[in-house]
Amino acid sequence: QVQLIESGGGLVQAGGSLRLSCAASERTFSTYTMGWFQQAPGKERELVAAISWSGRITYYADSVKGRFTISRDDVKNTVYLQMSGLRPEDTAVYYCALSHLRRIATMSHEYNYWGQGTQVTVSS
Repeated sequence: QVQLIESGGGLVQAGGSLRLSCAASERTFSTYTMGWFQQAPGKERELVAAISWSGRITYYADSVKGRFTISRDDVKNTVYLQMSGLRPEDTAVYYCALSHLRRIATMSHEYNYWGQGTQVTVSS
């Protein structure tokens, strides 16, 4: 069973920055696509960023392009989400997820394992 442990969430003022981290227990972490999803109260879980197993291909939702950056460190089995220029509408629980697909996965059902989530709150 793969475990994904997120950290780095918190309360930040609009315009501020946060870096989320997700550590994976999976020894073959470097062969899997990773994604970050957000889920705001009353809304569906949505992909905000994903990174291919090679790290060479990334995907960003339009709402975060130019503000968020996803990266991975395969030595540390960790994926990161650097969030800058945060807005109140970014407030959500952020989930890290792992997909066995060897391509960018954009749908939640394409991900096989999920973290427990970390809360990000952006005050205006």
